[in-house]
Amino acid sequence: MEEYILKTREDGTTITVRDLQLKLLEMLKDIDVVCRKHKVQYWLTGGSCLGAVRHKGFIPWDDDADIGMLYEDYLKLLEAVKDLDPKKYIVQSFETHKEYNVLIPAMKIRLKHTYCEEYNALLKNKCKDSDGIFIDVFIIDYVSENHVKDFVCRCRNGILMLLIAALENLHINPLPLKKRYVRNARKYGKQNQDSPMIGFDLTWCFNSFFHPVVYPKESIFPIQYVPFEDTMLPIPKRPKDLLDAEVSVNHMSYPPKKDQQPKHIKDIAF
Repeated sequence: MEEYILKTREDGTTITVRDLQLKLLEMLKDIDVVCRKHKVQYWLTGGSCLGAVRHKGFIPWDDDADIGMLYEDYLKLLEAVKDLDPKKYIVQSFETHKEYNVLIPAMKIRLKHTYCEEYNALLKNKCKDSDGIFIDVFIIDYVSENHVKDFVCRCRNGILMLLIAALENLHINPLPLKKRYVRNARKYGKQNQDSPMIGFDLTWCFNSFFHPVVYPKESIFPIQYVPFEDTMLPIPKRPKDLLDAEVSVNHMSYPPKKDQQPKHIKDIAF
């Protein structure tokens, strides 16, 4: 297996993508235990889901891990994570940290005594209690079948996103704007709770407003546990629908060799 190096230390030793993946796997196992205990339904999403389907584990060069869940389960998760070992984990979200950057996934579950820095300055961690390696938690919510209505609502939060990002980069915490941004997302999901379609909630505005990540709710449930590395983790009932929307309709084909590289982590330490 090819080795992907994230960092070479001063003593010549290295931290590889595989080293990071083994840490993330340990975290995923711990999160799965508390989610099962508290009946939080979640699933691997993005590259993590693709890894489960195509590799039965991590994509060899993938340097992060993502999970998703409906908002109703996210509320359960806010309580469930209290069962994670406090000596091992720190949980960051807008509900727990008012300085939290609402433009990033709704929650980061971080491993203590580790450090990482991401490449994207726009998504910089604003919480001071940890920069540890993390699992991203995305909220999946109901989406209107009316494309015009959906587009207008996404644009509204997209404008707020630009304002929040600008102020954040000036080291200003725009709390009223952040509250409005999150409130808009919750209101939109609630208004469309009878829709058969779900996707990233409106706090995640980085996908095209014309082609948002949306798929049928019935393609997710019931979730299924499948082999992932040396354990079993949950993915959608019909993962193709999610992967077609989130990754590519050609997701089972490997990308060009030049694109088979880690892309999230700028610096790291264990």
